[in-house]
Amino acid sequence: MLDRPTIDVVIPVEARFAERLSDPETRAEAGRLVSEMLRKEAVEGLIATMRAISEEAERRGLTQEILEAELAAYNAERRERRNGSE
Repeated sequence: MLDRPTIDVVIPVEARFAERLSDPETRAEAGRLVSEMLRKEAVEGLIATMRAISEEAERRGLTQEILEAELAAYNAERRERRNGSE
């Protein structure tokens, strides 16, 4: 990737990951990834892919209710695991 002018911006991250950004190399790599993600073509491609996946899931019978039930079950399982490991 060519070096291009950059500016510092504030982006919220989970507290547990913030310390990793104190390393200049890690911060530079994260900046390159964010810049790449924000390219218009990349964002449009991601949105198109997500739309196609959503349409295929709906075609196969996935509904909002099923999705919400699956998410609730997943979150409950994560809570149980987390509470069991404390």
